[in-house]
Amino acid sequence: MKNKTEKKGSAQLTINGKTIDLPVLGGSVGPDVIDIRTLYRDAGVFTYDPGFTSTGSCESQITYIDGDEGVLLYRGYPIDQLAENSSFIEVSYLLLHGELPSAKELEEFDWTIRRHTMLHDQFDQFFRGYRRDAHPMAVMVGTVGALAAFYHDSTDINDPKARTIASHRMIAKMPTIAARAFKYSVGQPFISPRNELDYASIFLRMCFAVPAEDYVVSPTLARAMDRIFILHADHEQNASTSTVRLAGSSGANPFACIAAGIASLWGPAHGGANEAALNMLEEIGSVDRIPEYIKRAKDKDDPFRLMGFGHRVYKNYDPRAKVMRTTCHEVLDELGVKNDPLLQVAMELERIALEDPYFVEKKLYPNIDFYSGITLRAMGFPTEMFTVLFALARTVGWIAQWSEMIEDPTQKIGRPRQVFTGATERAYLPVSKR
Repeated sequence: MKNKTEKKGSAQLTINGKTIDLPVLGGSVGPDVIDIRTLYRDAGVFTYDPGFTSTGSCESQITYIDGDEGVLLYRGYPIDQLAENSSFIEVSYLLLHGELPSAKELEEFDWTIRRHTMLHDQFDQFFRGYRRDAHPMAVMVGTVGALAAFYHDSTDINDPKARTIASHRMIAKMPTIAARAFKYSVGQPFISPRNELDYASIFLRMCFAVPAEDYVVSPTLARAMDRIFILHADHEQNASTSTVRLAGSSGANPFACIAAGIASLWGPAHGGANEAALNMLEEIGSVDRIPEYIKRAKDKDDPFRLMGFGHRVYKNYDPRAKVMRTTCHEVLDELGVKNDPLLQVAMELERIALEDPYFVEKKLYPNIDFYSGITLRAMGFPTEMFTVLFALARTVGWIAQWSEMIEDPTQKIGRPRQVFTGATERAYLPVSKR
């Protein structure tokens, strides 16, 4: 049964000599909210909230975050439990349907996703239209948007069956598109999916196999990839998810909405954090230079910041980081690459951040971006692919959020307001009089 917000009282606002009552609502968990939907109608004013950091734009049952306590729940399930015990396909079902699947439901869902992994044969022509040195995220934005041109039979957002088919198609085809973006960037031929493999193994094989030599997927690497997908599957109303919802509120087709989310994720302040963390490690270069950069990080007058430490949302610790740390070390052990100078820098930085009183006091713990960047590098992915993998994993969260929005009868087209500070009305002057 769908839980609705509960009225818990009212708040009074007095402005311009007029007092109005605003309902105070509460969800199943988290802070209460003041319902301001009638504020402009009743008082002739609206709120000013750059970045919408104090504004709830929707009602959702998918993901809950408590940044102060370091909590992340998918449909009520703690992220660490899901990452340790579940699979990405099972988590995808959970995010889409609200409950964990039975054995039969999981088998059917898994089969459906694997059955849709191939792309239309003509679709590959899109990749060859890009320059070889194009950023893979540029390729992702263009190609995912183009899915609507090939699968237009599932773009009717008012048809529940079409929405389901479109959802399954995107979850299934995103690994294939991402792997093709990678292969194209390194000048290697595309590898078709092998549907007898699991989701993560299909993706890894498409990335690293070549026609002359097959790629046997390591179970350790496949499990690591699967965990990375789970940990990045959704993160509440962040910039890219809000972009998907805003695009969807206009009635745009789901493929266009996901392409919009990918474009938003591409920004370095959002999806590029793990790439930025690895770039920082490259800047440091060697273990003997770490004290210099630690000193700079502690200097409030120095613009240098340690990337991959602390988190804007999680003021305590990133609940995903613990699982990602274990996964990172499993991958490094499996591949035997701990002698990599960059990874040595990362491991020493990790040790310092977990022991140095300055970092401990300020709760600047290594976050998921720090560990995922190291892990993906060790697995053989270049830094420009990191955000692509983020987009691949986040697709299921975007789809779940988009579906929830479409089915919400209270949802309206997004239309933020503004505080206008430009010129007031003035008369046009002919160019001869200016």
